[in-house]
Amino acid sequence: MSTKKGGRRALSRLLDSHIKNLEETFQMLDTPAESSLEKVDWAQVTKLGDEISKQATATGMLWNGEARELKELEESLGAYFNLLHGFLLSCHGSTVCSGPTLHAYIHTSAKQIMDSSLSLLREAVSSYGKPHSSKNLTITQLAGSVWEACTALKKTPTTNCNAVGRAITQVAVSVKDVLREMRELKPAAIAASSTSEPDANPEDFNNESSDDDLGDDLSPEEMMVAQLILDVTSNSLEALKEVIRFVSGLIKSSKLDSKDFIESLERLLSYCREIGSEVNDLGACVYPPQEISGMSAAAKKIGHGVGEIRKEVESVGSSKERLFMAFEQLESSLGRLETGLAVNSVPEMDKLVL
Repeated sequence: MSTKKGGRRALSRLLDSHIKNLEETFQMLDTPAESSLEKVDWAQVTKLGDEISKQATATGMLWNGEARELKELEESLGAYFNLLHGFLLSCHGSTVCSGPTLHAYIHTSAKQIMDSSLSLLREAVSSYGKPHSSKNLTITQLAGSVWEACTALKKTPTTNCNAVGRAITQVAVSVKDVLREMRELKPAAIAASSTSEPDANPEDFNNESSDDDLGDDLSPEEMMVAQLILDVTSNSLEALKEVIRFVSGLIKSSKLDSKDFIESLERLLSYCREIGSEVNDLGACVYPPQEISGMSAAAKKIGHGVGEIRKEVESVGSSKERLFMAFEQLESSLGRLETGLAVNSVPEMDKLVL
């Protein structure tokens, strides 16, 4: 038993030494590589990811099998960490000319592989000398996490356009969720009829403030505003889709890796996120009591975001007719919303006077 404990302590010291060196290497990924360096092709990164996946399999088999010599296990650790070092260095080399968004995707993918690998290796070392029944499943599951991270690596964006396009897609998904919720809104008359069935369950009425009741008591005036906001939300989603299509079309641009081009893409993303955030705020303002001032402020910010995107689009590419048509539809719906809010703000002003 003392021999096993001594071996485990030796392996733990070796593991800690490897981890310290690896974490120092990972710090290089905190910032993109200098533009003067030669860019590492992403195919090389994914190839190393495949090797790490194979090494995780080998590690699982080695540490889950029969008792091995300490030297063999030490060599296994060394081989795995050598792969991880090479992988992280290649990831860093692939960030040449990458903007913040692309760099963040690469950084996240690299960290997932590193963290899942370290979890596997820590568990392997801690299991040294223990009965197989107590470690087989855990090591296999941790090896599976490494495989998943290596598979996800292949889906990492490889260009600034792809990275920004994916980030805008995430904004569009959020807006789509808001749109789905708004389409579930019902005016008070419909809500009343839907809850007056004779066989309704009394328990449904125990909690008057339940989330299921939200939006079911909108007055006709509030429902009109909700419909206007639904139109804005729908047109915002279509505009975001056209921005994604526009950005995807820039993938063949000769300016793809220029500093100005990358900065323009990042600004596009920033304005799209602003629109997404304000659409979310609009959706929250719909529920009674409706916040007219909040709606108006959000609408103005969406309009501002559209205007700024126009400027960026003009400077980075062509083939923008469909995008500008989507913007015009969004701006029209914003105008109708502003008119509707102006009408509905009169009762609010009367209340203030009273």
